[in-house]
Amino acid sequence: MKFTKAAVTVSALALSLAACSRPQPQATPDPGVKPAPPTAAVAPAAVQPSSNPAAQAIDRATWSSQAPPEQLSDVLIRVQALLQRAHFSPGEIDGKDGGNLKTAVAAFEQAHNLPVDGLLDDQVWTQLSRNAGPVMTDYVIAAEDVQGPFVAEIPKEMADQAKLDHLAYKSPLEGLAEKFHMSPELLQALNPGADFARAGSTIVVVAPGAADLPAKVARVEVDKSRLQARAYGADGALLAVYPATVGSEDRPAPSGTWEVRAVAPEPTYTYDPSRLTFGKKSAGKLTIKAGPNNPVGATWIDLTKETYGIHGTPDPSLVGKVASHGCVRLTNWDVAQLGRAVEKGAKVVFVGSEGAGA
Repeated sequence: MKFTKAAVTVSALALSLAACSRPQPQATPDPGVKPAPPTAAVAPAAVQPSSNPAAQAIDRATWSSQAPPEQLSDVLIRVQALLQRAHFSPGEIDGKDGGNLKTAVAAFEQAHNLPVDGLLDDQVWTQLSRNAGPVMTDYVIAAEDVQGPFVAEIPKEMADQAKLDHLAYKSPLEGLAEKFHMSPELLQALNPGADFARAGSTIVVVAPGAADLPAKVARVEVDKSRLQARAYGADGALLAVYPATVGSEDRPAPSGTWEVRAVAPEPTYTYDPSRLTFGKKSAGKLTIKAGPNNPVGATWIDLTKETYGIHGTPDPSLVGKVASHGCVRLTNWDVAQLGRAVEKGAKVVFVGSEGAGA
């Protein structure tokens, strides 16, 4: 059964949105590399190609182990965009090599019965670029992209965040970057001199893949070793793979099998020092308003493990790279996609262990 925001009351989620406390670990074996499950088919994206020379260079980019360094960024942007389109999310698209790209490539390799090493090679490129169209397109900045309201600076202290009416984007640039799953730095680099605060301006962006998954999610596997969340349909088909921040050695994520209890788009965040082991307790209990820069981002997927959930983040560049307070943190766009598809009662299985490495 799919449930909506209206079905989620504030009281039902109050304890869960108190954030992530220290769990009582239970033994769950790390399954290691398993046989590849069937993968749900993804239709090719229909994209209007950009007329911008920089965008066209990216769309022409082809993987080669002999590619000169100056072409590497274009290749990586295209690879990241194609992985995202195939629902093997690399997280924030930035044109850089890194851990999230490696885990996405490894998941893609496993799903397509290729040797799994997380490295780009001819086999990966051939499979990934099959039937691939343009990944770059032009976008005209809309009025809603620039109307705000925006928050010039998000305070670091939760007590100061609690004073804000909305944890909004800091600028049109930040909002546009998230809209197209890009780093602000890449968006600026592709659009030198652009005024991102001016409606009607045409900019070059990565063309996102399908916003929704091809089927409902019946099971989510959270891999603490690989820093990854994998979504499966009722038939066992792999629907999506997302990079994730999953707990830490000091504040580990849960172990074992739990269920999805509810989904809350645009959640508020409650800091309750009587239930948590982090933060400045002298500030007392705090409620932080909703918004993409809320500590739990733009979506909260509530689990039957009290105070735990799968949620978004105010800083997508850190997903998979820093520790969390025990919960599972995805980019805002990835958790929104998962939240729209996940079934109430879906199993959430935690495997592996923090600090074990990919």
